[in-house]
Amino acid sequence: QYRVPAEIIVAIIGVETLYGKHKGQYRVVDALATLGFAYPKRASFFRSELQHFLLLTREQGVNPLSLNGSYAGAMGMPQFISSSYRSYAVDFDKDGFIDIWENRSDVIGSVANYLNVHGWVAGEPIAIRADAAEADVSSFLTDGLKPDIRLQQLLDGGVKLDATVMGDPEVCFIALELDKDTEYWLGMRNFYAITRYNHSALYAMAVFQLAEQIRSAYEPS
Repeated sequence: QYRVPAEIIVAIIGVETLYGKHKGQYRVVDALATLGFAYPKRASFFRSELQHFLLLTREQGVNPLSLNGSYAGAMGMPQFISSSYRSYAVDFDKDGFIDIWENRSDVIGSVANYLNVHGWVAGEPIAIRADAAEADVSSFLTDGLKPDIRLQQLLDGGVKLDATVMGDPEVCFIALELDKDTEYWLGMRNFYAITRYNHSALYAMAVFQLAEQIRSAYEPS
C-alpha cells in the first residue's frame, strides 16, 4: 500500500526496540510532564508533545496513566512520539484502534506510512558506496542530511561509485569514520526519508545495512 520495502520496515522496528523487547518502562505522561516543565532547554517541545499525548489518549479512548514508553516519551514498537502517533500511525488492520505496542499490523503500517509521507520513492536506491581516494572531499561534506549536491559535481571532483546511477540526482555526501579508515557514501532521497525518522546518518546507515542483510537472508537461493 505504501510501497516501502518490507526489509526497511523490519529493520527500523529492529533498530528501535529489538522487535518490541525494549519499548520503555517510563509512564509517558510522567516523562513528558517532567521534560516539559523541568527541562528548560526543550520545554516548549515537550509541552507540545504532552498536549498531543493527552489528545491522542482521548481520541483512542485510553487511560493516559496506562501507557509506558521511553524516557523521552517515545511509544510502542516503532517509538513514535505523540505528535507522530497522531499524524502518521494508522489502524492498518481496521479494528478501530491504533495499537503500536502489540498489534504488529498497525506497527508495520504506521512505519510504512511515516516513510511514505516523508518522501520515500519506490524503486529508488537508498545509499551507494563511493570511492573518494582521488577526490578532495572537504568541499563536498556538509552538516546537513538533505540531498543538496548534484551527482555530476562529485564525479567531476574525482569521486567514483560502486554502482551506476541514472541521471544527475541530488545526493548527500556522507563520511563514516571507522576504526582505521573512513567510508564514503552517497545518500539518496530514500536515505533522507529514513533520517526523518531519526535525524542521524549513522541511524539511517544502520537501518539500510540491516535491511540489506534481512533481504539477502530471505531472498530465494
